[in-house]
Amino acid sequence: MVLRSRLDRVRRTLLTAATVLMLAVGLAVEAASVSHAAVTGPCDIYASGGTPCVAAHSTTRALFGSYDGPLYQVQRTSDGALQNVGVLSAGGVADAAAQDSFCAGTACTITRVYDQTGNGSTLVYQGPGGTGGVDAAATATTESLTVGGHKAYALYINPGNSYFAYSSTAGVPTGSSPEGEYMVTSGTHANGGCCFDYGNTETDHRADGNGAMDAINFSTSCWFGGCGGTGPWVQADLENGLFTGGSTAWNPHQVAETSHFVTAMLKNNGTTQMALQGANAQSGSLTKLYSGSLPSGYNPMRKQGAIILGSGGDCCQTNHNDSAGTFYEGAMVKGYPSDATDAAVQANIAAAGYATGTASPFTPGTRISLQATTSCCTADYLRHDDADTKAVISAVNSSSSATDKADATWIVRAGLANSSCVSFESANSSGSYLRHSSFELYLNPNDGTTLFAADATFCPQPGNSGTGYSLQSVNYPAKYIRHYAYTAYIASNGGTNTWDSTNFWADDTSWIVDQPWG
Repeated sequence: MVLRSRLDRVRRTLLTAATVLMLAVGLAVEAASVSHAAVTGPCDIYASGGTPCVAAHSTTRALFGSYDGPLYQVQRTSDGALQNVGVLSAGGVADAAAQDSFCAGTACTITRVYDQTGNGSTLVYQGPGGTGGVDAAATATTESLTVGGHKAYALYINPGNSYFAYSSTAGVPTGSSPEGEYMVTSGTHANGGCCFDYGNTETDHRADGNGAMDAINFSTSCWFGGCGGTGPWVQADLENGLFTGGSTAWNPHQVAETSHFVTAMLKNNGTTQMALQGANAQSGSLTKLYSGSLPSGYNPMRKQGAIILGSGGDCCQTNHNDSAGTFYEGAMVKGYPSDATDAAVQANIAAAGYATGTASPFTPGTRISLQATTSCCTADYLRHDDADTKAVISAVNSSSSATDKADATWIVRAGLANSSCVSFESANSSGSYLRHSSFELYLNPNDGTTLFAADATFCPQPGNSGTGYSLQSVNYPAKYIRHYAYTAYIASNGGTNTWDSTNFWADDTSWIVDQPWG
């Protein structure tokens, strides 16, 4: 295996040489959950609009196309150990399998949500061991969902959970400086307790007067009375009140946002005007709920530049948060975003593919690509070799030829030998399937025999390494699709064949189901 490792390093150097220039000019490696065009996140869109993100938080995905750092931190209750949860690839979705592996057999809480801008506004729970205070960290596993078909977890806040961040050098707008904010939340988990907020808050955890806060509120709270309906609504917490418009009177243009996934937006120029917008985060465009003057007594604003999530500003050093809400992602920006920028961000959110539950990516008829997860080979994909009929792995990227991309694309079919499992038909060789013969994988035309059907059927299982999926042979259930020396086999974890080696077996048999190259 030492020789193999050396060969791997040499090969990786040669294979990636052609992509170095792209990386140098800032083109990100494509995410596992989005199209193989260059990845763009909400914060890239805001930057293009001249209103860059000064804070960006999410438990579900990267908000910059190039971000490949940690999203959040979990803590095990059994031993107090901590683990960062990152993304599957740059610009991509959270690596939920890493959390599942770390938290197996015990409970976990989310203790931090990292600031993806690098400005240092990492949200930490307001309780002992966190920022101080009397609240606790939220349970990490209350709600699972999918983003682009990949499992992720929400920050599911109940009364008694809240998060806070403050850094004087983070660049969060203060005073009357303009700013914008958005978050993706849920219309199915909200209450009237004070106050499920995300945004600008006081640094001292006290109610410091009108304009000391500038945060999105999403709740059923009817602060000034006279509300139409029962909510929940997108409102502005400007301190000493939750505003649906430019006064304490109910804004008749307000609408309840009851979708499971909701986009909520607030922007405030700090002196004369603000706007509130909402949308279904899965589809459609933003609804302008309010655009007009600031409430009397709030111009100019007096923002202090701390960040709150899940509570009001005068919380939670000696008093508990009373609100409930769900946080998937959100960002704060410097400046007053244009309507066009807001619309582009909403389109990006809708395209991310938020969905309830944990959907299988192996839906018959779906086109997929299978990405290797071993550290040597994360740019490599399972493909058929044009020089012969063997299945191999090799690097595929946005600069690859159309043929290479198509060779690395598979159409999921109901299993030829077992319809509860799957078979993989070549996207560019109709009627030909991935099958094993003498334990090596080939692309062969379906000959209609019982043996071929069994050799071409695989049952998806949770990844043997804790990442992605492993593909179990239906007629050799101890064996899984594995790459070894860049050739594809079915292999057991130890055995008589060279490719049954236990070294790297778990990683070599684990695959990320990616968007199709072809």
